[in-house]
Amino acid sequence: MTKHELIAKLHAHEGWVPGKRIRVDFGSEGSILADGVQQSVSDAADAADTIIGISWTDWQALSDGRLDPMGAFMSGRLRVQGDISDAVQLGSRLKDLRS
Repeated sequence: MTKHELIAKLHAHEGWVPGKRIRVDFGSEGSILADGVQQSVSDAADAADTIIGISWTDWQALSDGRLDPMGAFMSGRLRVQGDISDAVQLGSRLKDLRS
């Protein structure tokens, strides 16, 4: 899945946390902003309440269920700046999309 396909899927399934702006930063691969205030998902690198840092490769593994979120966090492969509960809520939304 490409980043643009991910954005479209998240937008179609309301893949955001209501009232929160959460940016997933993929480093050199860019970022996505799940904006629960504007109820949209885009590739904007705008300000966010919480920023999740992860490589695109690790993101794909996480999305496919091949990488455990807690293990990724504990090993430093997934970093969170801001409210970790926002990241957990977004993770729950994303897990629902996989089901």
